[in-house]
Amino acid sequence: MSISVVAVGKKHESWVAEGIERYSKRLRKPYDLSWKLLPHSSREHDAARDEESAKILSALTPHQHVILLDERGTDISSPKLAARLQRQFDTARGVVLIIGGAYGVNAELQARADFTWSLSQLVFPHQLVRLILAEQIYRAQEISAGRPYHHE
Repeated sequence: MSISVVAVGKKHESWVAEGIERYSKRLRKPYDLSWKLLPHSSREHDAARDEESAKILSALTPHQHVILLDERGTDISSPKLAARLQRQFDTARGVVLIIGGAYGVNAELQARADFTWSLSQLVFPHQLVRLILAEQIYRAQEISAGRPYHHE
């Protein structure tokens, strides 16, 4: 099992790609990371949210553990994220992290999520969220392995 990210938006900007690559090179199974970038909808508001959510839903499989990133989600610590990911790997479930578009995701996709995670109550640019996410996955790997990257 591994971790995949499904995100709405354009390809990684160079500074984001460089940072993601930095952390991705350090990852080992099951913490390896893949990305699926879906284009923004040309529509607006609810129509965009529904179209983008439908595309995301079509990229999911029933057995995957789905974590939706949303500023209205639950705030958790890095050790709790590490434990959540490890539980999924122990039960042989792949993990998919979702970053919706500018208008968020619809109720159907929210209902499909097994967990809704807030990185912060602040709203970040989607490119920055991708980089933070890559670092947090690396941090989770290091916490689970008992290595000293994370300090309590």
